[in-house]
Amino acid sequence: MRLLVIEDEPRLQRALAKALREEGYAVDTAEEGEDGLYKATAFNYDAVVLDVMLPGMDGWEILRRLRATKATPVLMLTARDATSDRVKGLDGGADDYLVKPFELDELFARIRAIIRRHAGRPHSTVVIGDVEIDTRGRKVDFGGKAVVLTAREYAILEYLALHRGEVISRTELYEHLFDENEDTLSNLLDVHVHGIRRKLRADLIVTRRGEGYLIE
Repeated sequence: MRLLVIEDEPRLQRALAKALREEGYAVDTAEEGEDGLYKATAFNYDAVVLDVMLPGMDGWEILRRLRATKATPVLMLTARDATSDRVKGLDGGADDYLVKPFELDELFARIRAIIRRHAGRPHSTVVIGDVEIDTRGRKVDFGGKAVVLTAREYAILEYLALHRGEVISRTELYEHLFDENEDTLSNLLDVHVHGIRRKLRADLIVTRRGEGYLIE
């Protein structure tokens, strides 16, 4: 999953990006409102973590403009705990709201929840036959036994599972798995998909030639 963190406080931005990458996300960042809005509209993120108070263009305006073109899940961050602010954010199209300071575990949980809701999968566990995916713990069981996947293998499996029944193009997978600073190889997806099939089931992920990948 690929996230955008729009936060102008450098130490907090670095800490959030580091923590989210350690959770297995690809993370892009922006310090200013205009740059954040550009990235949020130019790229297809799985979620945006948006600070309210930003230089140039504040979070409210970014949210308003983003919602004119995209339904990307947005989690707003603010130092203000006023009910009016929370109502303003939620009514303006935010999917959730978190008041600073906060615990990282709560941030992770809220991000997972808005991504699942956006994908139409409200529960943290996705079951596909004898494969069970725990999106909260980022764990996979096959036939009742734990299977160890690499971070990239898990990310591919989770994304395809959350969009079960849809053919996901290679381009879309690359956009959601790698951040703006990573170099990608043309055959990298094939390598990871082969690893998933080898560890789970050969027929779990279907390849549609010229179209992409699918979990039926």
